Amino acid sequence: MAAVKQFRLIRDRRGVIWDALLYIPTVGALLLIAMKLWYGPNHVWSYALVFLGSFFFIVGLNRVLSRMMVLPSSPTAIEIDKQGVYLDLRGDQRVTLIKDVRFYPDFSGKSFGLSGVDLAGKRFQYVFHKGQYPSPADFDEIKSLLNVYR
Repeated sequence: MAAVKQFRLIRDRRGVIWDALLYIPTVGALLLIAMKLWYGPNHVWSYALVFLGSFFFIVGLNRVLSRMMVLPSSPTAIEIDKQGVYLDLRGDQRVTLIKDVRFYPDFSGKSFGLSGVDLAGKRFQYVFHKGQYPSPADFDEIKSLLNVYR
């Protein structure tokens, strides 16, 4: 890595639509089946289905809010140099990953994971999607730059 490279992230609207099409029917079906089982002779299974529906709702909501960069812990920019990886968060914070930085590419090539430890010893994990970058060339370039952390 010769110089500092900075990449700005954008809101992934197509990814949000995809997640909504995935999670809304799943949560709806789980809750509807739970309601049906509640009024049947074996209503114990409805507790498990309501738990699963609630769990998928929370996971889906977190995923959608992260892609829309609404959460205070959502990254808005990523900067890479020889010393480490720097992430600018929405809540006007900056995370510096310097120890145990790991890059986890996706087999499909549409996302990647990044984890590491900051100066205070706190572990951070992030998932970045292809739609969060202004162009596919930026996504490919950041993946090639992060390959040293594989």
